[in-house]
Amino acid sequence: MKTKIFFIASFIAIALFISCDNSDNSSDNTNPTSPTSQVAVDNKIDASIEDVSNIAEDQFSMKQSGTAKSSETVKSFLPACAVTTWTYVDGTFTGTIDFGTEGCTLENGNVLKGKITLSFSGNFMTPEQTITYSFDQFYHNGNKIQGSKTIIRTLKSTELLAAVHPVFTCTVDMTITFEDGSVYTRTGNRIKEMVEGYDTKGNWSDNVFLVTGSETTAWPNGDTSSSTIKTPLRYEMACKKPFPVSGTVSKVKNGVETLVDYGTGECDNLASVTTGGVTTTIELKK
Repeated sequence: MKTKIFFIASFIAIALFISCDNSDNSSDNTNPTSPTSQVAVDNKIDASIEDVSNIAEDQFSMKQSGTAKSSETVKSFLPACAVTTWTYVDGTFTGTIDFGTEGCTLENGNVLKGKITLSFSGNFMTPEQTITYSFDQFYHNGNKIQGSKTIIRTLKSTELLAAVHPVFTCTVDMTITFEDGSVYTRTGNRIKEMVEGYDTKGNWSDNVFLVTGSETTAWPNGDTSSSTIKTPLRYEMACKKPFPVSGTVSKVKNGVETLVDYGTGECDNLASVTTGGVTTTIELKK
């Protein structure tokens, strides 16, 4: 009898342990105070900023090439499902990119809906251009993006690359509403440099970007987190993935610092996350 009671008690204890262990593991991705949760949220917001920046650069380059009447065939970053409409008034290009209401998928797998409106000068001889854009019912992987962003596009030499190349200084002030209704606000600045592919306008897939900068995110529960790029994030368009292939970012939330390392160049969706001296590998998701 004692043996039977002991067996039942042991079984219940083991079941409770497994249940608690599974609960702890699953909560890591949904708990807003966990470092993994910050990385997941930031990654989704970063992906939307990168895609919109690429769209802006792509459309600027398309208009620049068209104005120059180059014989070179220029391939657009946009998929065929995106419809573009342009006007040229008083020396300014204004364009609307309509991704429709059903969803339009980029090569990197991200799904866009709604419209983006771009505006910039038609004087492509100037070494500095200001590109502005706004959103109209625009969704990125189901998350609604609102606000505005200004990009200062220059051609210059930098510490990252001595040759003259396109450099985009981005000012971010955006509100992102996730599919579950949670609202985040992102402000900050990013410097995005096209370090490869800028001399082959007909081939978007060979473009490589290095990104630096810092940003602040306001969370639905009132918390605030910050992100500072420690070593430049490298984005390779040939990967056709919305994640950096290398680079590190320091993230701070509630006084806890987390270092995210995107690797050494592999075209994958993995990153190493270090908090309090403990390093884990996570799978990045769109």
